[in-house]
Amino acid sequence: MNNSHYDAIVLGSGPGGEGAAMKLAKSGRSVVMIERHHEVGGGCTHWGTIPSKALRHNIRRLMEYNSSALFREAGEPRHLSYQTMMAHARQVIAQQVSLRSRFYLRNDVPVLRGHARFVDAHTIELATPEDRTMRLTADHFVLATGSRPYRPADVDFSHDRILDSDQILEMDHTPRNMIIYGAGVIGSEYASIFRGLGVKVDLINTRERMLAFLDDEISDALSYHLREHGVLIRHREETAGIAADDDGVTLSLQSGKSIRGDVLLWANGRTGNTDHMGLEALDVPPNGRGQIEVNEDFQTAQPHIYAIGDVIGYPSLASAAYDQGRYAATHILEGQCDYRLAHDVPTGIYTIPEISSVGRTEEELTDAKVPYEVGHAFFKDLARAQISGQTTGMLKLLFHVDTLELLGIHCFGDQAAEIVHIGQAIMAQPAPNNTLRYFMNTTFNYPTMAEGYRVAALNGYNRVQ
Repeated sequence: MNNSHYDAIVLGSGPGGEGAAMKLAKSGRSVVMIERHHEVGGGCTHWGTIPSKALRHNIRRLMEYNSSALFREAGEPRHLSYQTMMAHARQVIAQQVSLRSRFYLRNDVPVLRGHARFVDAHTIELATPEDRTMRLTADHFVLATGSRPYRPADVDFSHDRILDSDQILEMDHTPRNMIIYGAGVIGSEYASIFRGLGVKVDLINTRERMLAFLDDEISDALSYHLREHGVLIRHREETAGIAADDDGVTLSLQSGKSIRGDVLLWANGRTGNTDHMGLEALDVPPNGRGQIEVNEDFQTAQPHIYAIGDVIGYPSLASAAYDQGRYAATHILEGQCDYRLAHDVPTGIYTIPEISSVGRTEEELTDAKVPYEVGHAFFKDLARAQISGQTTGMLKLLFHVDTLELLGIHCFGDQAAEIVHIGQAIMAQPAPNNTLRYFMNTTFNYPTMAEGYRVAALNGYNRVQ
């Protein structure tokens, strides 16, 4: 049994773990990365963000080609299989793994593969795939172990027709029809993806509305366009049972409905990866969903053990996890952090069309009794959108009636996750530079999607004059 001591041990090589490890290593600390998977990158690279977004991108391009009157003059609509689309996604994953592996090599951070378990507050035992065991000690630890799909005990995920959002990436055929149980971010994205492939989709939502954390207008727009593309959405439904056989799968709902499909994708929740890590003995017990409680500096009940990313729950975003990792590393290095993480974290949802927002919603402002007004720019009126044919969508600015301070940016449509960052940058400025006036008095390239900010600003300003 080998023993080694480090300044810090990072568990999990996703965005959060990478951010922490690189910050510590570049500051001269001895760091080791522990990764259970055979390649670095974490769930973000291998099962979540990268594969699903690469898959979505190519399907959107196929949809654009098939719906174009211009390309119809060149030939008939084209059809590609799910397997073909996934082959490209795997190429992107390989590129990401290669890039991230070089980070660790270049910064002299050893990557050890295996499952880690705490023996005491400063010691972990690492069980390697080769059935070797080693003990490592450290002054500090960063838990960035991520999450996995939530699997209820009464759902048989061993059946090849019942899949979670990790297993769906290994599906070896294109189903004719699919049931997606759970209409959160993952379920909504996969509903768009498979409908874009021509698969009939039943989307089961256990709640009153789609993605209720979004601004109502954006949520309503998503529901409308999913239905327009042919997705059948059923709200306020709960499962009563799932039965699969050689020919398909049947979902029984508590409302009495019975839905039949070729495949069922279970997309209802996530669980933190904290199993068998010995955390309970350290008074760092995970909750019922495997998540770890931390303070504002990402410290657990053991101050030298930090937790970041999906394993602490909200906001469960790769972008936020990376920032949390760097923040935690700074706190380890200096005992404090002289910068605060952004209060308003942008949300990107890669449905078709995509959604992105930052700041507060109309509902939140109304509840807080903040006097606000709205400015709209509809993509159908923007020359760049007309040129590209991507005319579905809008940019929505929320601002204070008296000061014109930007309070929320909400975008629905092509490139929404890119467009939102322009508004985010201005909204983050100190007063009085964070107002609608910036967009009214700035010259934008023409034609661009960014011009929508000027259109929306003028639209809103005219409402308060």
